[in-house]
Amino acid sequence: MAIVDDDRSHTIVLSRWLEQRSHEVESFEDITELLAASDRSDFDVIFLDRIMPNQTGPEAMPQLRRRFPDVPIVFVSVDDGTGSIVEAIQLGAYDYLTKPLDFPRLELVLSRAIEKRRLRERVGQLERTDRGLDLLGEAQTMRMLLRQLDRVAGKNITVLIRGESGSGKELVARSIHLRSPRSEGSFVALNCAAVPETLQESELFGHEKGAFTGAIDRRIGRFEAAHGGTLFLDEVAELSPGLQAKLLRVLQEREFSRVGGTRTIRSDFRLLSASHRDLREMVEEGRFRADLYYRLAVFQVEVPPLRDRSSDIPLLAERFVRDFTTEAPKRISDAALRALAEYEWPGNVRELQNAIQRASVMATGDLIRLEDLPADVAQAMGADSGQSTIDSVSATGVTPERGESRMEALERQAIVNAMEDTGGNISEVVRLLGIGRTTLYRKLKKYGLR
Repeated sequence: MAIVDDDRSHTIVLSRWLEQRSHEVESFEDITELLAASDRSDFDVIFLDRIMPNQTGPEAMPQLRRRFPDVPIVFVSVDDGTGSIVEAIQLGAYDYLTKPLDFPRLELVLSRAIEKRRLRERVGQLERTDRGLDLLGEAQTMRMLLRQLDRVAGKNITVLIRGESGSGKELVARSIHLRSPRSEGSFVALNCAAVPETLQESELFGHEKGAFTGAIDRRIGRFEAAHGGTLFLDEVAELSPGLQAKLLRVLQEREFSRVGGTRTIRSDFRLLSASHRDLREMVEEGRFRADLYYRLAVFQVEVPPLRDRSSDIPLLAERFVRDFTTEAPKRISDAALRALAEYEWPGNVRELQNAIQRASVMATGDLIRLEDLPADVAQAMGADSGQSTIDSVSATGVTPERGESRMEALERQAIVNAMEDTGGNISEVVRLLGIGRTTLYRKLKKYGLR
């Protein structure tokens, strides 16, 4: 822990409190001392006095964020005005405490800040240990999926991957390939839905020169390219009936001929396939071959939609921020993280990835704020056109309830104020706060306001 404060008496009180809870503490009288110590110190949390001689906390934030990008910074000040709190959060502070310290509140803020710090460390650890598989996730559904992949990866059997669009089916296929004995071979992927029916056969089997109009050269197909490796057919349900029959034969015989050719070609490949459609239902309706289905579905895995693994959203968001930031990684504000967690994500992980990419571009500083997110995502937390409900709170001295963050307390107070100003008229509250009716009802229930 680091304490930056020129008030010696306050530093002593806070240091003793932290040390009694087994935290190592270093104290500094100004920002310069802290920066000089940064090479030898790895802080979990920095407690930063807002008003100090030479350089104030707000003035130092840009430099501190560059030097300590993953460390939560908690402002401490005698000023508890809403404007000061909002300024601190906008500058990238994790939270805001007032002097004299409210120790139950301090304990809550500290535990949450440490949890956030550990989350970022966990992201880094997962990135180092996932062997480039990109399958981040600690939710129970993801743990179950990863256990299935470990069991099936080493066996040379076909696997059918089911899941909604955008849920990460190709990443699962790549993970199976990389965990398998074929990992040194090629991973060849084809999205069957993206290939016109007239070209599907050529894409799969290749063609000889002159086989059809436009075939000016010989071309090898995906089966041939996957020799010694893995072939992944995404959206396999989109194959034409004729191609379904030919695919079945290749799976049985492991041989084929190029379009327009007579030479038999053998290929040692492992087939993985995926679909967002229910292939069993398509078989019952006569729209997919039953014998091919049973060949493809020797082993089935289900990729959970993002809404069923919402606890993984912070991990994924932090990872995508790192992917899309070329210099020092940007950070995601707590308000933005809560909006990401509350949104339903119909487009799954792909939609989250796109949202973070957009937010990384829109963010003007090193902090991704609520207003940087796409409007429909931001509105999940009761925001409209990037305007947080925090900004609608004009009262000072808002006191968080037990287990409630300062941000949540401000949001709750904004709703209380709007309810009082409108006499409880829901339509007027919705208009005043700029949020959806469903979102308002969810917030009212969350804060026990009705």
